[in-house]
Amino acid sequence: MQIFYDFFPVIAFFVAYKMYDIYVATLVIMVAIGVQIGIHYLRTRTVTRMHAISAVLVFVLGGVTLLLRNELFIQWKPTVVNWLFGLVFLGSQYIGSKPIIQRMMESSVELDPGSFRVLNTIWAGFFIFLGAINLYVVYNYSEDTWVNFKLFGMLGLTLVFAVLQGLWIARKIPRDPGEQEDNRQEL
Repeated sequence: MQIFYDFFPVIAFFVAYKMYDIYVATLVIMVAIGVQIGIHYLRTRTVTRMHAISAVLVFVLGGVTLLLRNELFIQWKPTVVNWLFGLVFLGSQYIGSKPIIQRMMESSVELDPGSFRVLNTIWAGFFIFLGAINLYVVYNYSEDTWVNFKLFGMLGLTLVFAVLQGLWIARKIPRDPGEQEDNRQEL
């Protein structure tokens, strides 16, 4: 259910595009992300940074798309979001006491600090890759192909990445106190 909630705006965009066009779909994603944030706020009394950043970019780039009737602005949104996240992940390696992935996962995953740094770098690279591949699709394929890629391609790549990350983490989790030292030496 959480994955549907997370991808609700993208799914709404996809359906609206298939039924109408890119401009209706842009308006729909703007409304959908507002609804998503509203529901999250009503449930938790908070707004996540990820939702806030995504919403600002959807409203700004979507607004410009509608105002200028130029779909490139909304097509750039996934790249801008992913590159921002990539920069945040990279920056967290040097700012603060722990990389952002460690702050997010340390309560549920036991890894040594070096492994968290590697995992953080891998996530940063993945975000940068997603942003770049989005631009490749935008500039080399049709608008319809880009819309399909935005939903199915990015979701598929993210799921494959999550599985690979899980396998990598499983190898790094210490089984006993002596094994943790062995894992550190592998890095």
